[in-house]
Amino acid sequence: MRKIKKGDKVIVLTGKDKGREGTVLQVKPNERVLVEGINMMKKHVKPNPNKGETGGINEKEAALHISNIALVNPATGKADRVGIKTLEDNTRIRFFKSNGESVDA
Repeated sequence: MRKIKKGDKVIVLTGKDKGREGTVLQVKPNERVLVEGINMMKKHVKPNPNKGETGGINEKEAALHISNIALVNPATGKADRVGIKTLEDNTRIRFFKSNGESVDA
C-alpha cells in the first residue's frame, strides 16, 4: 500500500515550489508524482498540420520525487507523516502519525 495516492492533498517540502499545496494527479511507478499546478515546465511544440496540432509553448506539470512532498493533515493544515496499520479484519488503512486519525475517513 502506498502512503500517497491519487487525489490526496499534499504540500511540497523542498525545491522551487516549497510550501505550495496541490492535489496529486498521478502516481508513477518509479516513486514520482504529478501534483496539480506544482513544478510547472514549458515545452516547445512544433505545429503538425497532419494531426491538426498548433505549435507554441505548452506548460505542464513535471514529476516530483515522492520524498519531496508530504500529506496535509486537515486537522492542523500542516504537513504530516503517514503510517499504515492493519485492522482486526485484515484491512490496511493509512493514518497520520501526529494524532492517529485515519487518512481515508
